[in-house]
Amino acid sequence: MILTTLEGVPGKDILEHYGIVQGSTVRAKNVGRDIGASFKNLVGGELKGYTDLLNEARQEAMDRMVLQAKQMGANAIVNIRFSTSSVAQGAAEIFAYGTAVLVR
Repeated sequence: MILTTLEGVPGKDILEHYGIVQGSTVRAKNVGRDIGASFKNLVGGELKGYTDLLNEARQEAMDRMVLQAKQMGANAIVNIRFSTSSVAQGAAEIFAYGTAVLVR
C-alpha cells in the first residue's frame, strides 16, 4: 500500500478513485503516564509517555484506514491528513483520512 500526503503518486497513473477512507481511535491518558508527566513538569523536557501514546494512536488510526482501503481494492491512499479532537476530559480522538485509489 502506497501512502502519501500528495494528491497523486509521483511516477504513477491513478486508474480508479474509490473514495474517502478513514480510521480513528479514541485514547485516554492513564495514571502511570500522568504520574510520569507530572514529574517531568517539574524538570522540563519531553513527555515521553504522551509522545508514545500519540504515536500508537496515529499508527492504529492509519492501520484502520489502510484496512478499509484494501477492502475497497485500492493499492494507494493519497492526500492523507490527520485530525485530533477532544471527546471527553482526558480522552482524545486521532482521525486519519485520505482518498483510496488504484495506481499503476
